[in-house]
Amino acid sequence: MQFFRDFSLSALSAGFVAVLVGVTSSVALVFQAAQAFGATPAQISSWMWALGWGIGLCCAVPSLLLRKPVMVAWSTPGAAVLAAAGVAGGFSMAEAVGAFIVSAALIALCGFSGWFERVMDRIPAAIAAALLAGVLARFGLQVFESAQTALPLVLSMLLTYVLSRRLWPRYAVMLTLMAGIACAAWQGQMQWSQVEWRLALPVFTTPSFTWQACISVALPLFVVTMASQNLPGVAVIRTAGYALPVSRLVGTTGVVTLLLAPFGAFGINLAAITAAICMGTEAHADPAKRYTAAVWCGLFYVLLGIFGAVVAGLLAAFPKELVMAIAGLALLGSIGGGLVAALQQDSSREAALITFLVTLSGVVIAGIGSAFWGVVAGGLTLFVQQYQPWRTKAR
Repeated sequence: MQFFRDFSLSALSAGFVAVLVGVTSSVALVFQAAQAFGATPAQISSWMWALGWGIGLCCAVPSLLLRKPVMVAWSTPGAAVLAAAGVAGGFSMAEAVGAFIVSAALIALCGFSGWFERVMDRIPAAIAAALLAGVLARFGLQVFESAQTALPLVLSMLLTYVLSRRLWPRYAVMLTLMAGIACAAWQGQMQWSQVEWRLALPVFTTPSFTWQACISVALPLFVVTMASQNLPGVAVIRTAGYALPVSRLVGTTGVVTLLLAPFGAFGINLAAITAAICMGTEAHADPAKRYTAAVWCGLFYVLLGIFGAVVAGLLAAFPKELVMAIAGLALLGSIGGGLVAALQQDSSREAALITFLVTLSGVVIAGIGSAFWGVVAGGLTLFVQQYQPWRTKAR
């Protein structure tokens, strides 16, 4: 099988790091969102089951078929919206599931109709690259911010990364992760009490559709998923140089979310941060073989779906500084590549820089994240600077 012929430890490491970063950075938010709708422990476990299987299959199957890295994730800003809406609106789990289905149907419609891809085609390459750099740069900054609370851990990882990039560049991220785990274990920072030894089982919730939940939960979930997740997700794909069927992929994530919504899949979408990890040179030196990293990522997510609380607990056992450091170091190449592509042309440099800074700021307006507003600010700047009104020819 071609997959095994293309196997590499660096791809395996990239897939694991992508899951590590994706889960540990927001799994607590997912739990909080479920609890906001009154979820029982069994239902929370079912959410992890549905998300793990949905994301895993959406990563692994298309990557194997297309031989290109296809990366999806759950909607982290969507989880934040749900946590807030559940508390403020007092919605039941049945109403929440109904809202998940409505949001998923809208995403599938935008995907399969081609509307979303047509909008993305109108975004200049420099703006898209600046958007990517701005999204990822926050994680690069966290490497050094985390040194304030865990200096020995971060220094050991940084030193390992620099030396590995010089001596064994293909395995730099994997060796850095191993060094971080060893240092954290030596310092007694691994929180093994987080691990719960039980499997995840699906729990079906009959959906209830109310106009209040559609307006307060479904529409905000749809907007932030498209603007804060799928938008930068496409930017990562195009900056990495992959030609993927974006419309079909977005539509597929909507359909999978719709099918798994009664079990707790609130939002599955294109990945941005973790996609950059599996689409960069750290995953594999050959771009044609980086799909194996996405397949491994999918397999690890399936394990998350099967073992649920066990895997989530194991990943949560890592110190937050370790997760922040490995994420930032793994994304350095993608950050640099995005900045180079964004600032290359004089004519769009200022607009790209504004896009980068607005996105990096993390500003949230009307519940929509900085990725969307960065594109808006950069697009308006480019329009003002380059727009030439039509003039009639002289008679």
